[in-house]
Amino acid sequence: MASLVLQGAAQNAPASAASAAPPNPPTQDYLVYVVCESADKIVLLRFGPGGAHIESQTHTGLLVTDINGPHGVIVSPDQKYFYVAEGHGRPDGSAWKYRAGTNDVIKYTSLGLFPATTDVTPDGNFIYVANANFHGDMVPSSISVVATDQMIEVKRIQTCTMPHGSRLNHAGTKHYSVCMMDDMLVEIDTSKFAVDRYFMLAAGKEMGMMGAPYPELPQSMGDHKAMDHKPICTPTWAQPSNDGSTIYVACNQSNEIVAINTDSWTLSRRFPAGNGVYNLAMTKDGRLIATNKRGQSVSVFDPVGGKELARIPTLRKVVHGAVVTPDDRYAFITVEGVGAEPGTVEVIDLASYKTVATVDVGSQAAGIDFWKTEPSKQ
Repeated sequence: MASLVLQGAAQNAPASAASAAPPNPPTQDYLVYVVCESADKIVLLRFGPGGAHIESQTHTGLLVTDINGPHGVIVSPDQKYFYVAEGHGRPDGSAWKYRAGTNDVIKYTSLGLFPATTDVTPDGNFIYVANANFHGDMVPSSISVVATDQMIEVKRIQTCTMPHGSRLNHAGTKHYSVCMMDDMLVEIDTSKFAVDRYFMLAAGKEMGMMGAPYPELPQSMGDHKAMDHKPICTPTWAQPSNDGSTIYVACNQSNEIVAINTDSWTLSRRFPAGNGVYNLAMTKDGRLIATNKRGQSVSVFDPVGGKELARIPTLRKVVHGAVVTPDDRYAFITVEGVGAEPGTVEVIDLASYKTVATVDVGSQAAGIDFWKTEPSKQ
């Protein structure tokens, strides 16, 4: 695997950031976990003053001859554990608990069809995993709630069709996901383990509704066919603002970001985004990071005004995940690559909006989460 090397200030600089000052090198080491969906790998990366490199990598999954498809990863709030959602199984996928640092498997549990993105509650007691059902019938799927101590699925909450983008607000009181085939944002009340509200996202059809969108699963294929699955937005991510007052939704098909006010449950604004906007992350100072899956780039927005502050090109195509370091210094971006290309992780300096490092990892780099900082080992 190629090691990360700090790049020149002008490399990959977008026009909007051309006049920015050269990036300052990091003063400490940052460690992030990445999962590689087509390689069944968990990769721990270290980035610091000496560049960055793969610290360790671990095979994951039960299936020996087939791809297990790790898609989502999240680190526990106490930084002792991390959890991986794996999409493939016979028939269902699973969620795995690992010890951070050693990467030892502690326990796993079966979930629904194609578990994808995941998040953990602020107290670390539960993970919420979106059962995306990417390859199944166009029927409502679910969010699995797993108690992390014993890795027991305590509730499977039906939401809507092809759920993705599992995120909790900072208080841990509400969970948000989107359904790609229903143009829908769904809010779960975590005190009840139940859907509280949902919001229709298609332009011109915006509407906030109370209760669950599909109280019961369809009983026949005729019911399946009766559903309208012609999305306009095709939402792929739901990102709560830092104070939880707004939810930002990435509309992958229409290349927009939709902002919903959680108090009034109404549309706040929609603004243009990059081609195939996919995953979102937010800095502590309120900037919104957006990966552009078809656009081979990453955008940074002032989401209050909907202004794009910078657009940074990536080395390879099919841009996927994003995570921001707690000090707002860097965004780590996963890029899946195409065909035989390796997946990559790119590090963007959020002061200069320049790419300062890239590294090759396993095929189809997908989910990513920050673990911790350490004094530099350089």
